[in-house]
Amino acid sequence: MSLSQILTPSIQSAIQSLFDVTVDKIEFQTTRKEFEGDITMVIFPLLKVIKSNPVELGSKIGNYLVENVSEVARFNVVSGFLNIVIADSYYLNFFNEIKDNTKFGYVTPNPEDKAIMVEYSSPNTNKPLHLGHVRNNLLGYSVAEIIKASGKKVYKTQIINDRGIHICKSMLAWEKFGNGETPESSNLKGDKLVGKYYVEFDKAYKAEISQLIETGKTEEEAKKQAPIIVEAQDMLKKWEAGDEKVIELWKMMNQWVYDGFATTYNNLGVNFDRYYYESNTYLLGKDVVQVGLDKGVFEKDPDGSVWIDLTDEGLDRKIVLRSDGTAVYMTQDIGTAIQRVKDMPDVGGMVYTVGNEQDYHFKVLFLILKKLGFDWASSLYHLSYGMVDLPSGKMKSREGTVVDADDLMQDMTDTAKQISEDLGKLESYSAEEKAKLYKTIGLGALKYYILKVDPKKRILFNPEESVDFAGNTGPFIQYTYARIRSIIRKADFDFSAKTNTEELHEKEKELVKQIELFPEVIQNAAQNHSPALIANYTYDLVKEYNSFYQSVHILGEVDLTKKIFRVQLSQKVAEVIKSALTLLGIEVPERM
Repeated sequence: MSLSQILTPSIQSAIQSLFDVTVDKIEFQTTRKEFEGDITMVIFPLLKVIKSNPVELGSKIGNYLVENVSEVARFNVVSGFLNIVIADSYYLNFFNEIKDNTKFGYVTPNPEDKAIMVEYSSPNTNKPLHLGHVRNNLLGYSVAEIIKASGKKVYKTQIINDRGIHICKSMLAWEKFGNGETPESSNLKGDKLVGKYYVEFDKAYKAEISQLIETGKTEEEAKKQAPIIVEAQDMLKKWEAGDEKVIELWKMMNQWVYDGFATTYNNLGVNFDRYYYESNTYLLGKDVVQVGLDKGVFEKDPDGSVWIDLTDEGLDRKIVLRSDGTAVYMTQDIGTAIQRVKDMPDVGGMVYTVGNEQDYHFKVLFLILKKLGFDWASSLYHLSYGMVDLPSGKMKSREGTVVDADDLMQDMTDTAKQISEDLGKLESYSAEEKAKLYKTIGLGALKYYILKVDPKKRILFNPEESVDFAGNTGPFIQYTYARIRSIIRKADFDFSAKTNTEELHEKEKELVKQIELFPEVIQNAAQNHSPALIANYTYDLVKEYNSFYQSVHILGEVDLTKKIFRVQLSQKVAEVIKSALTLLGIEVPERM
């Protein structure tokens, strides 16, 4: 039970007893650093129902709490704020209750509750994953883990965009220029090989456009008439018609890509419970159009196209079926959402991890599903995020200058290696241990740097800055964890017993207070779909621990009772750091 939950009924009793007034809600906030106190009650709202000045009112409530509530030691009133000092005994009791709970902060899901499906990654199969996909995957995976830790059943999914003109471009270029090249013969990851031919297509296409312009065509005409784009469009038609040869080539090249993606996902540390493929879902939703027409949700234009009018919702008219009867992306997304609930009937909500350029699309999608009458439509969330830039500029794809996810991870590992070697201290490590440590630090740096930022904000990713061993970085937090593990290894005495210390050092108390916040932080992060809340909480915890480490003796403490408590407290901090970083998909090293 949190402090606010403990104090609320006591404060309500105080107000009832002192002023014969019933209040439903008590407002709390964190005590400001310049005042003594562990939690602050805001007095101002009470002035609407009790005629008094705020200082007098706060003092009366404070005195009542000191006399009647064992957890309250003393108080002070500043203007309209009652700063309450909590007794050390409360924090010690709390600590003894949770010290052996290695899953502290996590809530076990109720099997009866509805599940949440989190969609992320959802790449095209014509190129490798890039820096933008990295942010998407890290966000989606972390949000799924946080929602799970908050007490919900979670399914992780993605829809792979495995059809369309983009994959036909890679297929056609491979047919024309590939000479039978395979991932094995080229020693290239399959997704990189297919991406190479996407770039080759673009080069050939541009060359043909230039030639046509030289013959007098306009740029627009040249783009439409270039032989290679006409061939690609013809290949797409053949795919849609089920042409055996085209389908065979499509399956082979897509499998190359899936194998490549699997390696990248494994290295990045993300996973999925279920896969959807656009080639299986692109026709879904067309049957729903008729349901929408019958319900009066959709309307048919004279040319046969079907629309939804959302102007009364502040949006516009949106097409859901073309006049030739073909579906649009919106129709497909409607059908896929419905299919997911059919496939997994316990799904009661979905989170879509998609860039902020699709904000409008998801507003419309969610509104359509609500209007169609699906009860789960009120539990849909678009986890919208901003673009990732590098100091050298934005990412591009067709020209082959994209920031490749595999290369980025390797660069981060190499940077971690360089910095670690410069710092020394790795003499006793084997080559294998060093390699694992560099990867743990490098990927921890990458993930933390991206996830500590609010998802909606654009990121300027600076690789060198992210691997700094000081400041709000992954390696700084990992280093503190390793430091604590070193203390635990050196503790050559039994520190498992319940602590009987009666008084807390100021730094011990601040540390216990920070630990106590963890369950609430998980719940807030889940509700706000924000790994940044977990990341920045962990940084605050680590800063608090380092202040404690600098201020008190731990293994050097002569009082055995205090020494035991400080080792226990250190161990608990390490556990919470590990639990928090696990929610971000970040590993922690035992030594560093």
